[in-house]
Amino acid sequence: MHFTVGLTRAAGTALLLAAALTGGRLLTTPASADPAPYPQKVVTLVTHSSPGGGSDVFVRELSKYLGKYINATFVVENVQGGSGAKAVARVAGAPADGSVFYATTPTYVYTSLLSKPPKTYKDLEPLVNIFADSEVVFTRADGPYKTLQDVIDKAKKDRGKWGAANPASLERQAAEQLKRAAGVNAAIVTHEGGGDMMLNVLNGTLDIGVGEFQELRSQIDDGKIRVLATFNPERLPQKPDVPTVKESGFDVQLVKFRGLAGPKGLPDEVTKVWDEAIQKVLQDPEYKKQYTEEVLVAQFIPHKDYPAFVDNFATTTEAFLKETGAIK
Repeated sequence: MHFTVGLTRAAGTALLLAAALTGGRLLTTPASADPAPYPQKVVTLVTHSSPGGGSDVFVRELSKYLGKYINATFVVENVQGGSGAKAVARVAGAPADGSVFYATTPTYVYTSLLSKPPKTYKDLEPLVNIFADSEVVFTRADGPYKTLQDVIDKAKKDRGKWGAANPASLERQAAEQLKRAAGVNAAIVTHEGGGDMMLNVLNGTLDIGVGEFQELRSQIDDGKIRVLATFNPERLPQKPDVPTVKESGFDVQLVKFRGLAGPKGLPDEVTKVWDEAIQKVLQDPEYKKQYTEEVLVAQFIPHKDYPAFVDNFATTTEAFLKETGAIK
């Protein structure tokens, strides 16, 4: 049985179309000497992630470079709760003047579909996509599991416990699909953020966690955790010894998108600045070195195409959730 989530076929097509718009690569317009004029002095980047979680790391690293290309000060605001519902509501209620944006991931679509919050992904205007992120299965380095098959064998004997970031996350869906593909009934324990899940993997409460490579980087470098497999279609260039989940015998693949969205009705003067700035940021040599090391893949989708990308992802995700009985 084959499962593909994250960048689905329709969503993948949108990415290919976006690449075509830039000649199959990111535009290489050189950075201007001065940052572009912007209508706001302070811009707040809202994330549903806890400090240290994947989205938190993403926006904090991004904010270090944005000021070189947009004439504003960037701050990060963590709005936790409701698997992203509170963060979405916070941004949906903000003025559409370019002062507040939300860090988009598949979570805000899953939450909208699974829990029917007052404000959903439809109440935000997708601004621009920036990255595709790698999802991996990991365990503590001093634990008993050397391969993904070891984890599955344990789950077949006495169920086991697996961790995911929150109930409405792509990681949770990946864990559920891995369970189905492997024919096991592991208990999946969800957390509001990746930091809490990491602690439970390290102390042995959880056999494995499903998370984002970039939020695991420090623990990987310190030798505290072992990456057992990646959900990517291909092996990670930075970790060529780590097999894919599919190579390990379980036909599940996913990639997470990362971008920004704002309140409905963003003015052209705002969206144009971001379209141009993000392309420059992604070509910034210092930032490019940093995000490449974090196994983030630049996937620029401009404002005019990003809403269709999100809608395609939401449509495909809703069909999958109905097929599996998660929603009616």
